[in-house]
Amino acid sequence: MRIGFFGGSFDPPHLGHLAVGCAAADAFSLDHILFAPTAHQPLKPDGAVASFQDRLAMVSLLCELQPANTMPRFESSSLDGPLPGTAPNYTVGTLTRLRETISSTDRIFAIVGADAFLDLRRWRSPDRLLSLAEWIVVSRPGFSLQQLDALHLTPAQLQRIHLLEGVHEPASATSVRTLLRAGSACTGLLPASILHYIRAHHLYGT
Repeated sequence: MRIGFFGGSFDPPHLGHLAVGCAAADAFSLDHILFAPTAHQPLKPDGAVASFQDRLAMVSLLCELQPANTMPRFESSSLDGPLPGTAPNYTVGTLTRLRETISSTDRIFAIVGADAFLDLRRWRSPDRLLSLAEWIVVSRPGFSLQQLDALHLTPAQLQRIHLLEGVHEPASATSVRTLLRAGSACTGLLPASILHYIRAHHLYGT
């Protein structure tokens, strides 16, 4: 199995996230993608605006947009959920737990934006992260593997990094939250089911 792990705040999840998942699945023949909201990101001390449970519920709605009986299977996951004592969620711990639940022959592909990946040396145990999973780096226009030189990766590590190019994300979660506070329906950015959830639960100032 080729398992995609797509972590992040998902605050809120939007159609750009779905586009990334679909593009990664097509480009790398993934069998399964876990969309996993992070409870407490250590590099974002201010935390998410919506609760973990609300973000997980919205991610579940996003995964329902996948056409029935198609591969890969998109699934929301609580694997990166709250830890005891509100401890921060380190990706190395999350991927270690994932590895323990799957076959030793399964391959993990972690999906991440280029800007976040360039910060890899600030993450906990970066070399361990590169051994736990292969990495699908969603690149922006003009991005190249040469920009990874600052990470001082070995040739073997570089072979575990794959660029995903040409994915157009219509907006960031930050801009979606701004639009929601202004009363926008975020047409073309949010699916109707998630907009309904946000308004029903009065999230993001709605």
